[in-house]
Amino acid sequence: MTAPLEVPPAEVEATPEAVLTGVRKIEGRSLGQIAWMRLKRDKVAMAGAVVVVLLIIAAILAPVIVSLAGHPPNDFHYKQVDAEKQTPIGAYGGISHDFLFGVEPINGRDLFSRIVYGARISLLIAFLATMLSMVIGTVAGVIAGYFGGWVDAMISRLMDIFLAFPILLFSLALVGAIPDTAFGLSGDALRIALIIFIVGVVNWPYIGRVVRGQTLSLRQRDFVDSAISLGARSPYIIYKEVLPNLVAPILVYTTLLIPTNILFEAALSFLGVGVRPPRASWGGMLNDAAHWYQTDPWFMLPPGLAIFITVLAFNLFGDGLRDALDPRSH
Repeated sequence: MTAPLEVPPAEVEATPEAVLTGVRKIEGRSLGQIAWMRLKRDKVAMAGAVVVVLLIIAAILAPVIVSLAGHPPNDFHYKQVDAEKQTPIGAYGGISHDFLFGVEPINGRDLFSRIVYGARISLLIAFLATMLSMVIGTVAGVIAGYFGGWVDAMISRLMDIFLAFPILLFSLALVGAIPDTAFGLSGDALRIALIIFIVGVVNWPYIGRVVRGQTLSLRQRDFVDSAISLGARSPYIIYKEVLPNLVAPILVYTTLLIPTNILFEAALSFLGVGVRPPRASWGGMLNDAAHWYQTDPWFMLPPGLAIFITVLAFNLFGDGLRDALDPRSH
């Protein structure tokens, strides 16, 4: 006689019926609970998630943080700068208990405050642009994958056109040519809105291709055929049957697209067509620091590390989330 199958204690639930009958009820877990358990075991991904959360909190609470541990980002502190060399006084860019990351050359603006406020710009543009890409890519990918035929062919060719488009050159030309006022917006608000629109629109094919491929696979599943045989209409099937099964790949790819958009915004600011000074942005700070790399090399380090740590944290979290949501990886 074979031994009875033993269920681990963590997988069972003791109930009054179980006490009377001696049978223990198996406790089920949802896919979300299973993914969370896997993600918690990935220490690297959790470390990335912690950094991401801290960055988001710092961006939201930037005025509070700066008031407690810094100075206003656009205040000049000429006493912290050597009048002759125009470089910060002291080692490592003028780091002190009053200026945690040092100060800028010439005007002595607080680097810590500008890094914190720069996180607001980078994360705002990256998140909103990624959301726009996700919406467009999901809609286009689902429609192409579900209906197929000439609809799929048209949307796929449109994706190819966008993927072959020189995004950076187009952004440089468009952002640089915008007027001071348009669409009821002006100044930095107009420039930020335009950057979000450009980045979001040109990046949707990446998510669209992933969603299209997943939808083509789901379209052949039995539960979709069953819904069709019961007379369900296409919008209902897409909304109730297909989209719920696309949440995991969309979530993973969205997480991985955010750092790409952060780098894109930093590149635009570095090239001088992003957020205009004196508003702080990481790319703009790197552009300013490029002129001082010989006399004040420390100036490049805080914004460079901010971009590096942010992109690395999002990528580590995205990789861990992908593994946690993919049952084939376990």
